Amino acid sequence: MKRLFDLFVALCAAMVLALPVVLVALAVKLTSPGPVLYWSDRVGRHNRIFRMPKFRSMRIGTPAVATHLLADPDAYLTPIGSFLRKSSLDELPQVWSIMVGDMSFVGPRPALFNQEDLITLRTRCGVHELVPGLTGWAQVNGRDELPIPRKVELDKEYLLQRSFMFDLRVLWLTAVKVLRRDGVSH
Repeated sequence: MKRLFDLFVALCAAMVLALPVVLVALAVKLTSPGPVLYWSDRVGRHNRIFRMPKFRSMRIGTPAVATHLLADPDAYLTPIGSFLRKSSLDELPQVWSIMVGDMSFVGPRPALFNQEDLITLRTRCGVHELVPGLTGWAQVNGRDELPIPRKVELDKEYLLQRSFMFDLRVLWLTAVKVLRRDGVSH
C-alpha cells in the first residue's frame, strides 16, 4: 500500500511541479556555474548506497559532508542556495528517487554515505530496514537542529509506530514546517 501511495503521489507531484522544477533549474543554471543537479551518495534501505538528486545549492568543490560540519557553510552557498534550502525547493528532484523506489515520501532521511555515526546507530536500532524518506518523524520534530542520537531515537519511534495514518500525519506536519521554515539551517 505504501509503495502504491508513493507512486501515485509522486506521479501527481511530477505533473503539478513540472513548471516550478523548470523555473528552479533555470535559476540554478543562471546564477552559478556547474550542473543544475547535485547527485549525492546516500544510504538507503539495508545500508545500500544510492544516488539522490537535489537542486545544487552549494558551489562546485564543496566538501561532501553534512552542512553542520563545514567551518563556514555560508561561504559555500550559491547566490540562491540559501533560498533553495530554506524553502526546501532543493529537495524537489527527490520525487525521482521516490518514483524509482530508492525513497518513500515518509521515512528516515537518507544519511550521507560518510555519516558513520548516524549509520551505525540506525543499524543498531533496526532503522536501516526502512526505505528512507523525503521527510520523516525526525524532520517534523527538529530537522537540522537535532543531534544525531535524538534523530535516531525519533527514527526508531517511526519504525515502531509506522502506519498509513502516521505517514499522513508526518506529511501534514511537514507541510506546516516547510511553510513556516521551521528548523532549517542555511
